[in-house]
Amino acid sequence: MKLLPALVLALLTACQPSRPLAIRHGAAYQVGALAAVRLDSLALFDSARQRVVPVALYLPGGSGPKARLKAAILSHGYGGKNTAYSFIARNLVAHGYFVASIQHELPTDAPIPTVGPPQVVRRPNWERGVQNILFVRQELQKKYPRVDFGQLLLVGHSNGGDVAMLFAREHPALVRRIISLDNRRMPFPRARRPRVLSLRSSDQVADSGVVPSPAEQRRFGCTVVRLPATLHNDMWDGATPAQQQEMNAVITQFLAQ
Repeated sequence: MKLLPALVLALLTACQPSRPLAIRHGAAYQVGALAAVRLDSLALFDSARQRVVPVALYLPGGSGPKARLKAAILSHGYGGKNTAYSFIARNLVAHGYFVASIQHELPTDAPIPTVGPPQVVRRPNWERGVQNILFVRQELQKKYPRVDFGQLLLVGHSNGGDVAMLFAREHPALVRRIISLDNRRMPFPRARRPRVLSLRSSDQVADSGVVPSPAEQRRFGCTVVRLPATLHNDMWDGATPAQQQEMNAVITQFLAQ
């Protein structure tokens, strides 16, 4: 099995004080791939900010029992698209989630600053992302009453992961779990709630103090999984099937705990 070395390494680097992250290779990915998923899109308008917020929706497409769904908010990497993480969104739907993927950047937005301390010059971008999440949550609560928006799962890649971390810091009562795909700038919450999983690439290093130390990971129950065969820019639909399978396997085990 080609992914076995990477999965063993992930097992060794995942830190949970109560029980390790025992990855069952492949099972979750197959479930996600076979689940019926309905796609939809919205162009919400925030009148307070005079801003359009496009949202891609992924929800169960079957005709089975209409159970109450959990809510997941997905945030893309800088310069990316909200439709570019469908392999993760589909896996989440298979695990009972209603997924809303937000388009944070618009063509009319100014470029993100590249000069100066990232945690300072990028903060306005993250704050705008936080406001986008709050607005989308508020609007979707009205449209989808059978979805629980009180205990969010936040998923974010790179800059989108930084947005998720800031949201959790500012609104911890609204967040149950975070899945970070290699965010590098905004520090993780140092708390046992929300639960955090971070998938780390083989080629990018986070700023000092962003990722908890091994001792902090044990203290707060944070799971950090390094993917030696996956680059930072592989963490989207452009990943190989093997990379997608590995990421979804780790995500599924995190959600099961």
